[in-house]
Amino acid sequence: MAFSMNSGNGGRSSLGRRRFGGGNGTLSEINIVPLVDVVLVLLIIFMLTAHVMEFGLEINVPEVKQVKDTNEELPVVSITRNGKLYLNERPININQIASEVPKRFKNSKSVYVMADKATVYDPIAQVISTLDEAHLTVKLVTKPQENSGK
Repeated sequence: MAFSMNSGNGGRSSLGRRRFGGGNGTLSEINIVPLVDVVLVLLIIFMLTAHVMEFGLEINVPEVKQVKDTNEELPVVSITRNGKLYLNERPININQIASEVPKRFKNSKSVYVMADKATVYDPIAQVISTLDEAHLTVKLVTKPQENSGK
């Protein structure tokens, strides 16, 4: 849209009039090339960094037939494939598990152990033994099997 301040036609302004070609009016255009450049750069940055933003732990638990669901926050010790331990997604040392569970979960008498199905058995056995020494009941986390028409 063109705006002309000095129209020269007897004091009447020609706001909103477009003049193409010759004449004394001005033609104002918005240059969107820099905007498109910025948007494309941001799109490339987000595309490159999207795969880096992974949320949560990636643990494949074994599948079983019966699983119980719950809504309350319970102590869950997660064991990754390479044997790293997490208490509700926070890294923890095996020697601190017995003291951290009662401190963070006051009324909890049981702890859920979630281990990747490809994890070597030794770290799982060590965690279960440590929790048993602390007089906490150990419950294993599993995933329900898919019933494929059987």
